[in-house]
Amino acid sequence: MELGLYAFGDHGPDPSNGATITAEQRLRNLVEEIELADQVGLDYFGVGEHHRPDYVVSAYAMVLAAAASRTKRIRLGSAVTVLSSDDPVRVFQNHATLDLLTGGRAEIMAGRGSFKESFPLFGFDLDDYDELFAEKLNLLIALCRDEEVTWSGTGRFRSAVDGIVVQPRPLQWPFPLWIAVGGAPESAERAGHLGLPIALPVIGRAPENFLPTVDLYRQAGAEAGHDPSVLKIASSGHLFVTGSERAVMEEFWPGYSAYDRKMAPERGFPPLGVAQRQAFRGPRSWLVVGEAEQVAEMILFQHETLGISRYVGSSSTGYLPHAAVLRSIERFGTEVAPLVRAEVARRETPAVAHAGVDHA
Repeated sequence: MELGLYAFGDHGPDPSNGATITAEQRLRNLVEEIELADQVGLDYFGVGEHHRPDYVVSAYAMVLAAAASRTKRIRLGSAVTVLSSDDPVRVFQNHATLDLLTGGRAEIMAGRGSFKESFPLFGFDLDDYDELFAEKLNLLIALCRDEEVTWSGTGRFRSAVDGIVVQPRPLQWPFPLWIAVGGAPESAERAGHLGLPIALPVIGRAPENFLPTVDLYRQAGAEAGHDPSVLKIASSGHLFVTGSERAVMEEFWPGYSAYDRKMAPERGFPPLGVAQRQAFRGPRSWLVVGEAEQVAEMILFQHETLGISRYVGSSSTGYLPHAAVLRSIERFGTEVAPLVRAEVARRETPAVAHAGVDHA
């Protein structure tokens, strides 16, 4: 069971004083978060791209490159690469370079993105949303699996390539590629058919509500003849580890609530009220917030229910103080991770009957 974090570089005012740090400082803080995640033994850190003023990361590969020189063990990747508005060859080159810089610790997570700002920014038509992703994904898969690539596609969005060997060559081969799957059933079916691992955002609904997506994915993979071992599932969501119940209210809710009030209307949801906050605090919560034992129980529930082999949480969602985020990351690595890993190992270890022991 792998445990990790992701971040988008959320950039907004501190609700306690209304002050907003500079973009320069926010980026420095983000690299420090990644460095700490490595130091406390977490397995993965993903950085996503957004192209709007409330996030500072649009060029995520630059942030990951900065983190590469300050980390030793943790795997680094995108979360996600908005592939529809990018070029697959350039995506591969960026991650191959990152792989060399990290000694073989890079991954790609490709998706269609939750916001649409990148499409007009890079000259793409939103009417081509699905077709862009499908065509570019086919080329990216070929780049990650075949050293010499010949590919033609439909010719609508990307010119053909004939026998190219894209440089530089990464250390890992084939190169790790995950697909971010949102709410669209066809996304899960496509990933299963292609035999690619998926990352599932468990946000806004209890984890068991995502079972139909998981079932579609596994069924498509089985029908395509893929070994179940390659059909890996990661879940992701909002995570914050505190030292006490009081700290939840003091450290987490002010900044997260400010974020929720801004984002909920954009997503078509009402902001979280007091009653909803309490409802989300049980072991089946999608909002993975609380003391170490509570957080471990929530992650283990997703492991049991959805069959995940990786959980990736965001501790810096919203406008949370940097010091509080660092404390959450440290607790996640030093307190939560040992609990989760030990329990998963216990569940996966078959019982062995020893001679001379009475099991009656």
